[in-house]
Amino acid sequence: MFRSLSGFNYRVWFIGALVSNVGGWMQSTTQDWVVLTELTHNNAAAVGATMALQFGPQLVLVPITGAVIDRFDRRKVLLVTQSVLMLLAVGLGLLLLGGHAQLWHVYGFALALGITSAFDAPARQTFVSDLVSGPNASNAVALNAASFNAARLIGPAVAGGLIVLVGSGWVFMINALTFVAMLVALLVMRRRELIVHPRAPRTGNALVQGFRYVGGRSDLVVVLVIVFLVGAFCMNFPIFSSTMAVMFGKGAGEYGVLSSILAIGSLTAALLAARRARARLRVVFLSAGALGAASLIAAFMPTYETFAASTILIGFSTVTLLTTANGYVQTTTAPEVRGRVMALYVAILMGGTLIGAPTVGWVADAAGPRWALGVASVAAFAALAVGVVWLMVARGLRVAHMPQRRWRFGLAWAASAEAIADGDRVAAPATGSLGAITDRDEPDYSDDVDFSDEVAMTSPIRLPKLAGHGGGHGGRRADAAGRADASGRADAAGPARDEPASRPR
Repeated sequence: MFRSLSGFNYRVWFIGALVSNVGGWMQSTTQDWVVLTELTHNNAAAVGATMALQFGPQLVLVPITGAVIDRFDRRKVLLVTQSVLMLLAVGLGLLLLGGHAQLWHVYGFALALGITSAFDAPARQTFVSDLVSGPNASNAVALNAASFNAARLIGPAVAGGLIVLVGSGWVFMINALTFVAMLVALLVMRRRELIVHPRAPRTGNALVQGFRYVGGRSDLVVVLVIVFLVGAFCMNFPIFSSTMAVMFGKGAGEYGVLSSILAIGSLTAALLAARRARARLRVVFLSAGALGAASLIAAFMPTYETFAASTILIGFSTVTLLTTANGYVQTTTAPEVRGRVMALYVAILMGGTLIGAPTVGWVADAAGPRWALGVASVAAFAALAVGVVWLMVARGLRVAHMPQRRWRFGLAWAASAEAIADGDRVAAPATGSLGAITDRDEPDYSDDVDFSDEVAMTSPIRLPKLAGHGGGHGGRRADAAGRADASGRADAAGPARDEPASRPR
């Protein structure tokens, strides 16, 4: 589970990121509480506007950020962005301590933070591939998520207590100190051990190249659509938690506890992801459905305590989805365009907040926080529907009747479903479980430095050869099985020579 920590560079990065992430969650919790309770009178729309300003630049600046990360030393980029983020925290902290902070100050701070993070977030995502490679890549991505969510478990609760004890301004100042850990980690790394990847040639428009690459990969397109829906409408936790805390008559301390309880599920999901050999698309699709169900359950919780417990499910399903999607995109993308693709991924994930956060904030103000959670549930189920439709259209997934199991239905690929429909009493490649479909005969490329982007969850399902019985139904059965087997051999041979794919905060 922790095999990536065997390398010195990743080990110091992990420690520095953990400390910095704790401070980041402290600041994020405090910023939203200040806007909701100190600078406005419980205005959820103002919180949504702050989030839009903070995450919107990541969408607008994607043509620049992707090219910068692909062309320049990511370690130096991070040294600059982390220093700027530290100075911003000091600036707003001083305004709050002096009693001069106004809402427009926070808006300006959020915008500056968003612009800097537009470069920082994708640089952190892709810098992991400079620290580890091969079979440890997915593990490192998952451990990064574990670090992020371990900090989420600690930071909000500490922030809630500090707001009550010393005031919100000091939380920003303490966060500024935590950036020192990341800066030290970047400076003490052994540069000779950093992995050097080929840089993209300076030809053409970087944004066009990134979009063209993603456009040629239907699997990446569907992942990005799901990530957009979840990022825009489901990940507005500051709005959900703060407005629900106020609705239940709670204060800053209880608000911070909500975020920490949510992180219990998040951290559990990240650690489980670290155990998986590689990221699979079916996990992305199923976790989207789980997130929809968890959000719906949370919307109906009658008390603060039951709502807090329900957030564990939200955290678990969200991080399972995002960690798997992140690992899948990173490990199946060609190294020379990975920076641009990850910049696009982060822009879609965070930039969706530009649309979703104000919408969810308006719903919370107009109809109540429970309806805002309802919006998140609908968006998550829509994401699940996108994945299922893609499986049916692009991969030939069908619901087939299993004659050997009376009154039972199962999932099968198109060729398998055809053979089953003809009356074959063969061992079907599915018994109602999506896992049974996608894992059968799928090659394992986790030990390779790079693996083909067509392989992950797209390998053909071969049927056992059937003995021919002449004409009639027997002939049709043999013909169907033969077509399936021939198609499987042709598809299996194709991806092996395609593209050499592979290589968060």
